[in-house]
Amino acid sequence: MMTKDASSHTPLDPIALTRQLCEIESTTYNEGAVGDLLAGFLAGRDWQVEKTPVPQPLDGAAGPRWNVYAGSQGQTPELVFSTHMDTVPPYIPFSEDAEFMYGRGVSDAKGIIAAQVAAAEALRTAGLRIGLLFVSGEERDSAGAKAANLAPKGSRFLINGEPTDNRLALASKGALRAVFRATGKMAHSAYPELGESAVHKLVQVMAKLLELEMPVIEDVGPGTLNIGQIHGGYAPNVIADKAEAQVLVRLVGDSAPVRAALLDAAAGLAEVDFTLEIPFVRLRAVEGLPTMIAKFTTDIPQLSNWGEPLLLGPGSIHVAHTPFEKLAKKELREAVELYIEVAKQLLA
Repeated sequence: MMTKDASSHTPLDPIALTRQLCEIESTTYNEGAVGDLLAGFLAGRDWQVEKTPVPQPLDGAAGPRWNVYAGSQGQTPELVFSTHMDTVPPYIPFSEDAEFMYGRGVSDAKGIIAAQVAAAEALRTAGLRIGLLFVSGEERDSAGAKAANLAPKGSRFLINGEPTDNRLALASKGALRAVFRATGKMAHSAYPELGESAVHKLVQVMAKLLELEMPVIEDVGPGTLNIGQIHGGYAPNVIADKAEAQVLVRLVGDSAPVRAALLDAAAGLAEVDFTLEIPFVRLRAVEGLPTMIAKFTTDIPQLSNWGEPLLLGPGSIHVAHTPFEKLAKKELREAVELYIEVAKQLLA
């Protein structure tokens, strides 16, 4: 509960908050501690905070994980800022110099959390009705966003934060994940006629996939396909009786023709299991702001009940998920002002 006027707090330093957040390891399924820190931090600055448990998957992950929502007592927010608390592995410790911050999460997306909190506080002081939603699980299956979508707060707009170099995204590519499984008959490799190689079948399928022409949308570009993992066999002198590949397609437009092409490539050679689909989305522009196309996917399709979405944040996606993740301090401060400007335009 709010105990004193929120404006009595000193202005928030987004660099200091980024440092605090990045000093906590929070790879996906391990978001509990960073959620606790954020919830306590926001409550201490007179936000009304709710922590909602996010279930762990069934593959052995343990420990609490949360979504954290912050708003003003008794208010329906008109606009909600949102991003994710989890990061990809491996954890990279935080460091900084005069110009940059380095380490896992500085750009994807803990610097964004800090910028959104700083912007939200300035907007709240100006009398606007603002909320904050920070979720678990974005880097794997959007589990937190799916849970949050069951309990929206009535907001008209959602500004989702991902690294877009402080440009508004006009579209975000979707994702289609597929597992290809081939089976065969094990035998001694000196007598291949006595066996049937699952690996050979899978290699044929993968060769077909690499030749596929992906759909293209003129103002967005082509879909892309990546064969991310291949497993199979036992030894060079054993005919393999099973093999598996994990494939991810970045979607532009409808997934149906892509699904059909993948099934056709596998026909007679492997089974296909589609394990994840996130749709392609188009997003609105705001007058006077630079724009981009996001070739990556976000939580936006899973937060459909939180208002009309926009996608905007500091940092480069090119260094996210790499050992070289960094964020310029100047860009972080600019993001705070940009979030304030966009929110005021939307709510004018």
